[in-house]
Amino acid sequence: MTPSSSVVRFERLTGLLAEWYPVWSVEPFQCIQPPWASFRVKRTGVFRSDAATLARWLPVEQLADLIDLQRMPAVAAPPPERWGHGVGGRKWRQIVAFAARMHIAPGQSVVEWCAGKGHLARTLARSHGTPVTGLESDARLCREGQALATHQGVSLHLQEQDVLAPDVLRWLHPETHVVALHACGDLHLRLLDLAAHTGCAISLAPCCYQRTVHERYLPLSQTGRELAGRHALVLTRQDLALAVQETVTAPRHAQRQRRRAKAWRLGFDLLQRELRGMDESLSVPSLRYGDLPVDFQGFCRWAAAEKQISLPPIADWTAREAAGWRRLEEVERLEQVRHLFRRPLEVWLALDRARRLEEAGMRVDLGSFCDREVTPRNLLLRASRG
Repeated sequence: MTPSSSVVRFERLTGLLAEWYPVWSVEPFQCIQPPWASFRVKRTGVFRSDAATLARWLPVEQLADLIDLQRMPAVAAPPPERWGHGVGGRKWRQIVAFAARMHIAPGQSVVEWCAGKGHLARTLARSHGTPVTGLESDARLCREGQALATHQGVSLHLQEQDVLAPDVLRWLHPETHVVALHACGDLHLRLLDLAAHTGCAISLAPCCYQRTVHERYLPLSQTGRELAGRHALVLTRQDLALAVQETVTAPRHAQRQRRRAKAWRLGFDLLQRELRGMDESLSVPSLRYGDLPVDFQGFCRWAAAEKQISLPPIADWTAREAAGWRRLEEVERLEQVRHLFRRPLEVWLALDRARRLEEAGMRVDLGSFCDREVTPRNLLLRASRG
């Protein structure tokens, strides 16, 4: 993708995200009747959630064209499967796809950003026959990862390091290549900022854009700030969370558990609105599926206790639970509309990051590194000087 074509794509996405913001910014889980049920946009008419097809009233084809980023070709052979011993199967497939698209230039030192136990770093060290440094703030992960590297005879040094601290600069210079597979929020923003200033090469798969200290998103690039201002696009931290809400299909039993938990939460939400006399959602703490009470009544009693709500005698818990399941069906239909804008938002955020580095004089490639079945967070941004 050339800089000029990326800017055109960036501008078109900005316009569509801004125009349809009232549709995709509202979380159906929290709102009984979405405001856009009677919302009108010129050329589109009235929005209705039961339209025969989304394509009849949403810019489906335009968005599909704008999010069509090319798969980056592999530049290295995949590592042997035995190297993935001790790494989760899906995580290993992500590492294999990511590492195959890393071009390490002669003389470059390699640093993994937010390395964890250094699974990616060990793979790169073995594939390229070069020492790798992994930066990780968790001392326990450093110790465990270093033990794995020593056992495998891999030239890896895991360094306890807060990447947000000023002294992280000592690891970056123009001959450094920094790799980051799914660095979250402010952690990858820090890397982008330092890359723009030091000129180090980066290979980054960003993740969790909403994990930031800022309540509102300030575009990183000058181009992004100008476009957002022109189209009056203002994104909240809650808006950014939509970009990472797609998940890979779970096993059927896990899907059933997830839907039951959602239905129970929605059933309790209807109940608490009635009891409190307030038409607004109430955040309830998360529970692992294995820790859920055995029935809907038990869940409501637990949730009420958590939120200090007194439950009066309730005769028909079965009807209350059925209402939650009906509400879940409504929410799932509305989420189909909202999630049409999930990938466009993610691509828009990636384009803003790419443009930030282009404006700093770097050469940038943006594409995908694997199928979404391996990970929906499959965007890869590569940048270097020259």
